[in-house]
Amino acid sequence: MSRVLFVLVPGVHLLDLAGPAQVFSTAADFGPSYRLGYVAEREQVPSAQGLALTADTHWPELGPDDLVVVPGWRAAIRPDGPELGPATTERLRAHHAAGGTVASVCSGARALGQAGLLDGRRCTTHHELQDALASRFPRATVVRDVLFTSDDRVVTSAGIASGIDLALHLLAVRHGPTMAARVARSMVVYARRNGDEPQASAMLRHRSHLSDTVHRVQDLIDTRFAEPLSLAELSACAGVSERTLTRLFGRATDGLTPLRYQQTLRLERAEHLISHGTTVEAAAREVGFDDARMLRRLRARAACA
Repeated sequence: MSRVLFVLVPGVHLLDLAGPAQVFSTAADFGPSYRLGYVAEREQVPSAQGLALTADTHWPELGPDDLVVVPGWRAAIRPDGPELGPATTERLRAHHAAGGTVASVCSGARALGQAGLLDGRRCTTHHELQDALASRFPRATVVRDVLFTSDDRVVTSAGIASGIDLALHLLAVRHGPTMAARVARSMVVYARRNGDEPQASAMLRHRSHLSDTVHRVQDLIDTRFAEPLSLAELSACAGVSERTLTRLFGRATDGLTPLRYQQTLRLERAEHLISHGTTVEAAAREVGFDDARMLRRLRARAACA
């Protein structure tokens, strides 16, 4: 079981906390085992929105698979704003040094900066706070106008709702984009967005629609993308004709056919395998191609796009 530990500071923004917490809580309903915890330097933590929260004051034992998240809090970047004490920042440093991942939402980046975890790393925060973050932590590289950044197990996100994007990104890294897409759909946040580059995952990129028919077909393709799937089988799954499915699918995915969508998934998985040392031939077999020629053609086409 992996633990997700949220570090709460007085004035914490509720959505900074609730968004990522909901992502990991929902993921736990679908299989991955996550235990959520909340720590603070005092037991009672007032939120920026007026709701009082209760947290533990003693940190649990953490392992490399555990995640520590610092949600943003009001006035976090101001010189006179509240700060974490040295014992808490040392906990953040120690968790990262032991191989764990540390993340922040919005102004929570200040805590990572206090712990020295932004030095020499790319990071981001809410667009209104980027100048202040860069000034306060000059050894950090503040990346502007992105939703989140990830640099050597230090993950930072922009403002408020982007904490959901950050959490879904971490799910995709840990469990694959199929799980992230399933959680996004359950939370009715289909338009999941990538951090600092164009949408990287087809399973997320082409989920920004509200067609239940197409989502059902995509669920099947996502799960069995390495298997032969006929249009007849997919249309039967959707309960519509082949012609209707092709029309609905193209409308929802900017012109893709179900076969092209499946090929895109295969290509992305193959590229991941190749980047980790798998041969083109072995990657082609792994993702369901009969031989490597089709994979080579798709890679060449993608390179020219």
